[in-house]
Amino acid sequence: MANIAQLAALVRQPPRTQGVERGSTPHAALGFEAAYDAYGPMVYRLAMVYLGRQADAEDVAQEAFVRLLCRAPAFADGEHEKRWLLRVTVNLCRDQLKGFWHKRAVELEPGLASQAPEGLGLAEAIVALPEQYKGPIHLHYCEGYSVAEIGEILHLGQSAVKMRLKRGRELLRKEMEGLS
Repeated sequence: MANIAQLAALVRQPPRTQGVERGSTPHAALGFEAAYDAYGPMVYRLAMVYLGRQADAEDVAQEAFVRLLCRAPAFADGEHEKRWLLRVTVNLCRDQLKGFWHKRAVELEPGLASQAPEGLGLAEAIVALPEQYKGPIHLHYCEGYSVAEIGEILHLGQSAVKMRLKRGRELLRKEMEGLS
């Protein structure tokens, strides 16, 4: 498993969107190369938050862009394309976490379990959250999506997103208070 400090550094990086800023509505979807340049780091960070391993996150990001290249529907605009990529990434991460090999993987490097709790910061605490809270917390606080947008991306109701954000914040608060 990747070092927790490396994971935190990835989560802390601001979203890099070249040519497409969040909130803007471009008139057409980006081409493949432009989409990869604009959304690649964001897709990778989301996969890292869910999976916690660099190699797994790279595999998921690669598969998400292969699906963009081979199976993508017609997009209304760049924001639609971005949300579709995020949704595909979340689904691939969930499939990876349910998979045979993930359940039977043996950790060769020290990871979260051996990390002293006082060494965890906010970003590390987000990575350590249960799966159901990682996505909403990351998308809301790191990527800047609203509750309604997160609901669309994760196929959840707004009340479910609000509850997951609330419970995720409570878990983070408890973890951070325990570190003080």
